[in-house]
Amino acid sequence: MPVHNALPHLDDAVRSILNQSYHDFEFVILDDGSTDGSSQRLREWAAKDERIKLVKSPANLGPAGSSNRVVAESSGQIIARMDADDVSHPDRLRLQLDVLNKYHHIGLVGALTEIINEKSEQVRGAEIWRLTRSSCLPPFAHGSIMYRREIFEQIGGYRQACQFWEDQDLVLRFSDASGIAIVPAVLYRHRNSPTSTRVASERPRVEAAVDLMYRCLDRIKDGRPYDDLLNAPVEPGRSLDPRVFVSLGSLVLWSGRRPRLLRGLFARGRLRTDLRSITAVCWAAWAATEPSSLRLFLKTVAVVRSANRRSRMSRADPIIWHPAPIIGRARAPRSPSA
Repeated sequence: MPVHNALPHLDDAVRSILNQSYHDFEFVILDDGSTDGSSQRLREWAAKDERIKLVKSPANLGPAGSSNRVVAESSGQIIARMDADDVSHPDRLRLQLDVLNKYHHIGLVGALTEIINEKSEQVRGAEIWRLTRSSCLPPFAHGSIMYRREIFEQIGGYRQACQFWEDQDLVLRFSDASGIAIVPAVLYRHRNSPTSTRVASERPRVEAAVDLMYRCLDRIKDGRPYDDLLNAPVEPGRSLDPRVFVSLGSLVLWSGRRPRLLRGLFARGRLRTDLRSITAVCWAAWAATEPSSLRLFLKTVAVVRSANRRSRMSRADPIIWHPAPIIGRARAPRSPSA
C-alpha cells in the first residue's frame, strides 16, 4: 500500500487489511513523502502489528514509482494491492487467494467494487453489468487486485509513461501473459474524494495522461499495439479527447460535488460533430446544472443493466475477463476452467 497524504481515511484502510479473515501476510506500506501527518499514524500502526513493514521515501515517487517500490520491498510471491483511502472486505484476501491457488493459469484476480464518499457512505453500487461488457477498461478497481509476482516482474511492472493510468496499462499487459479473473462479490470499497491522486494532482498533467490513455485504448480496439505512443514527445497545446473531461468529471461527480467542465471542454476539447463529442457536451452540461439528478440517472441505468445480467452469472465461480480487441457484443461470462 503506497501512502501519500492519505489522512483522514488512512486508519480505515489499514484496519481493513489487518482485520482480514486470512491473516498470514506481510503488509508492506510505503510512506511516499507524506506531509499531512500520515507518517506519524503509520509509525503508530507499525508499532501495534508486527506484520507491517513500513518503508519511508523522502521524496514523492508518484503513482507508478510508489507502486513498483512496494512490490520491490515485499518478500511474497503473491501480491495484493491496497489503496490508502479505500476499504477491503474482511474476506477479500482469502477469497482471492483461493482463486489463484485453484486456477494456476490465472495471474491476476480482481473483485466487484462499490463507490463510497468521504463519509464512507455508498454512492454507487457494484456494477455487475461491466463484467460481461466487451471493453478495454478493467471492470474492477486498481486497489482490489491480487496477482502473481512472477508475472508482474516478467511484464515489467508499472510503467512511468502511463502515469495516472498505470493500473489499466498493467492489467492490459497481464492479460497478454495470463488469465484474469474477477470474484463476483463486493470485496472492495473505493473512495471518491478530493484527496484521490487524479483529483489532487496538477490538472494539465492528469488531462494529458488520460488523453494518452484513450488514444492507447483506441489502438487496442483496432487490434494495434500502443507502445510507440508512450515514447512519443508531448505535443504542446494538443486538444484533448472529450472523454477526458467526462472521466475526470466523474471523479468529482461521485465525490458529491458539482463538476464544472464546459469551459475547459470547449477550450481544450477535440470537439467534432460525432456521438462522442455530443455525449461529452451533454454530460458536462447536465453535471454542471443538476449533478444530483445525473447521479440518480446513472445509478438507475447501472441497476437495470446489472439486473439483466445477474441471472447469467454464478455467485460461486469467478468470472474470466480479457480486454476486447474490437468493441462489439458483450460476451457471456465464463468460469476460469472454461
